[in-house]
Amino acid sequence: MPPAPAPAARPPAPDEPVYMGLPHERHLWPRFRVAVALTLPVLFLSMGPMVWRDLYDHLTMRDSAWLQAVLTTPVFFWCGAPFIRRWWRSIVARDTNMFTLTVTGTGAAYFYSLAAVVFWESFPPQYFSHHGGPVYFEGTAFITTIVLLGQIIEQRAHARTDAALRGLMDLAPKVAHRVRTDDTEEDVPAAAIQPGDRLRVRPGEHLPVDGVLLAGGAEVDESMLTGEPLPVAKTAGDKLSAGTLNTTGSFVFRAERVGADTLLAQIVRLVESAIESEAPIARLADRVSAFFVPVVLAIAIVAFFAWGFLTPERGWLLGLLNAVSVLIIACPCALGLATPVSLVTGIGRGAQAGVLVKDAAALERLSAATTLLIDKTGTLTEGRPQVVAIESAAGFTEAGLLHLAASAESPSEHPLARAIVGEAQKRGLALAPATDFDATPGFGVRATIGGRVIEVGRVGPNATGRLGDRSLHLHPSATLVAIIVGGQSAGIIALADQIKPSTPDAIAELRRLGLKVYMVTGDRAATAQAVAGKLGLDGFHADVTPARKQELVREHQARGERVVFAGDGLNDAPALAAADVGIAMGTGTDVAMHSAGLVLVKGDLQALVRAVHLSRAVLRNIRQNLFWAFAYNTLGLPLAAGAFYPLCGWLLQPMVAGAAMSLSSITVVCNALRLRQVRL
Repeated sequence: MPPAPAPAARPPAPDEPVYMGLPHERHLWPRFRVAVALTLPVLFLSMGPMVWRDLYDHLTMRDSAWLQAVLTTPVFFWCGAPFIRRWWRSIVARDTNMFTLTVTGTGAAYFYSLAAVVFWESFPPQYFSHHGGPVYFEGTAFITTIVLLGQIIEQRAHARTDAALRGLMDLAPKVAHRVRTDDTEEDVPAAAIQPGDRLRVRPGEHLPVDGVLLAGGAEVDESMLTGEPLPVAKTAGDKLSAGTLNTTGSFVFRAERVGADTLLAQIVRLVESAIESEAPIARLADRVSAFFVPVVLAIAIVAFFAWGFLTPERGWLLGLLNAVSVLIIACPCALGLATPVSLVTGIGRGAQAGVLVKDAAALERLSAATTLLIDKTGTLTEGRPQVVAIESAAGFTEAGLLHLAASAESPSEHPLARAIVGEAQKRGLALAPATDFDATPGFGVRATIGGRVIEVGRVGPNATGRLGDRSLHLHPSATLVAIIVGGQSAGIIALADQIKPSTPDAIAELRRLGLKVYMVTGDRAATAQAVAGKLGLDGFHADVTPARKQELVREHQARGERVVFAGDGLNDAPALAAADVGIAMGTGTDVAMHSAGLVLVKGDLQALVRAVHLSRAVLRNIRQNLFWAFAYNTLGLPLAAGAFYPLCGWLLQPMVAGAAMSLSSITVVCNALRLRQVRL
């Protein structure tokens, strides 16, 4: 029975927090529209007398104040309700944040103004002027409205950064063309596809699931996964991914991974978890905010009492206005946005370039890395080794030796095992069933074939022999595999793995970026030296076991180096987990990808170069945001408190402070969004 389609995503409830502890922007928009509609007449009533001197000929000053109070009340209590809830939670939890300052400031202006309207006759005459009474409802209404707009912009920016990523899921078609056993076709829902089904893809169509090309050739656009703009030529046996685009010709492929198991679905899950993670630099902003907000509250209180006691005329009124301005302009919106918006944008940009960030902390640590330890097979090389020579001992033929080795290796998924099995199949050798199979990562396999115990593993560092000498002379980068039958040496198979075409340029760029690059391999020293010399590496570690890989990571870390480990195999998982940053190739095993902090979709070192560029661009962007957020608050606080009034006569109205505060947040968001266009 085909699996039931996944239920549609539940839309968030009106009060359900989505980002920054606020509801979705679709629930903020109605509040913003009402706020604008009510705030405009409040602004007219409060500022109208400055341009229309005859306004109070038609409306008394107190009636104007009452109208402003009536119009401002729903703006403060209903339009600003999400902010008030966040303010109350911050008070109860003793976790001050941007809403602590915003609502405290607007609330102070609102309740002071309301008291002024109610006790109008009790206020001193000097608090009144021909422009109006001592009410500042326009500050409350305008600041609430502008903060609402700022939060909508921030939420939209947050949603936009991963919108492209979520849009990837829509690339997988909802309907697929399944090929029946009689070669006729039927259209079925993508959710009904099972592993093993044959599917046809026509030109211009996206692939519905992951699979393997069965016959012929195809040109597939994989840019949505890897960031590479040119279509990739595919031949029979090549892997295909859901969501990629067939550019030319029609072909049939066999489904392998469907639904939530496709690479596309895994990418979305990885990036969603990364967006929810937190980088260490984010905690800097948190620590500063925890200290900063109480300091701002103290400055506001000092400003209020200083103006009240030191200024004989209208001192308490000016003290209140300056205190409110301090609370509003110091609101750490920009500080709170500086890190998360940059991280989310950078993670989304990385996903478009084939760099999947599983953990935001890994992205930060990568920017400061000094050493790269990199596995050879499948990382520096193609990962598709081929048999180049076979030498059998006395009593064994070349074909017989290959038959035993391939039969023993047939249950294994290791690249060397696949190469040996492939060579046997190419020669038409029928494999025998393997029993008592046992594989030890990094060492080899052991199995029983026809009653004999067969062991297949890499040749040790001290092994010699005429094949070993001759093979390494003819193929200096060859890997030697020994076959032992019944405890006796039966021969050696030499395999060679081609270096990926993109590897030399990628290594050169990584070294130019300041990384020392070391190869880590289980091969003999002679093989490792040949590869390291060809690529110009800083060094290599040969004859390395899986446990030893982890030890090497720790040894480099003990020397004060920040270590990145890149690999793709099951035996790389411990080293990936131990490194400061583990980078797994998307072509590798699931265990390796789960142990890593970053995953390179294409399994290409050029993607690793892009990852380094991305990490440095994101950290540079975060530092820019933090600098401007700190600088803004440092410069704005003295002005808002009235420190420049004795010298220059400068005072900052709360309404202007609110506009400046929102502008700082928008500046941070715009700077972060530049990461969407960064060249990697």
